[in-house]
This record gives sequence, C-alpha cells and structure tokens, in this order.
Amino acid sequence: MKEFSSVFQSADWKTEKHVPVIDAPRKIKKGENFTVTMTVGKEVSHPNTTEHHIAWVDAYFHPEGAKFPVHVGRFEFYSHGASTEGPNTSSVYTHPEVTFTFKTEKPGTILAFSHCNVHGLWTNSQELNVE
Repeated sequence: MKEFSSVFQSADWKTEKHVPVIDAPRKIKKGENFTVTMTVGKEVSHPNTTEHHIAWVDAYFHPEGAKFPVHVGRFEFYSHGASTEGPNTSSVYTHPEVTFTFKTEKPGTILAFSHCNVHGLWTNSQELNVE
C-alpha cells in the first residue's frame, strides 16, 4: 500500500513553481499574533488558466512535542478564467497567495500544502521559534 506522504512532492521554491512558499518570522513572542503569507509561484510564476491552476493551499502548525499538527486553514482559489463563454474567457483570475494571522505558545513547524490540478500535491515547511 502506498503511504500518504509519498504523494507529496517538494523542491526548491526558487526553481519549482508548484512549491508553496512560507513567508513568516523565524522567531515570535509567546502568545502574540504574527502574520504568515503563503504563495505558490513566488519566484517562478505558476499558470492560472482553466486547464492548469493552483486550486488550494492548506496551512498547518505542528507544535513541538505534540503528536498531531493543528489545521490553521484552507484557502481555495476558484477563478481561473472560466466563464459561460468558455475556458479562459473571464476577466477574473485569482493569484495563489494568502495572508493569515495566528498565535502560539510553543515553538514548532509551519507546514504548507498546495494542490495543482495537473501536477498534484506539493509541500514545504518552516521552523518557528518562540521566545
């Protein structure tokens, strides 16, 4: 049986357009809100067409010492140029970037997952220290 983790791909986001990039501080103050921005295609632009697009990104936080990560949020992107006129005929196209805020008492790892409708699931992570 295939392991769930084996379906996720990862690479250097500076050369691979599918990897979710995490922009967040490396160190925060205990219990204070901080901001995280996740972008797919930050360095190498990802297409956003009806046929090929990023459908969603998920954010998790895995506190140090905890058995399971906490699901912070799912952010879905619906506008990829489709309209009643056909594919790629709308004037509305979303960009796979989202900013959110949360707080934590513990250090841990921010986990990001993205889904490309053509190239599947991608992942990235960033350590977070708490002072």
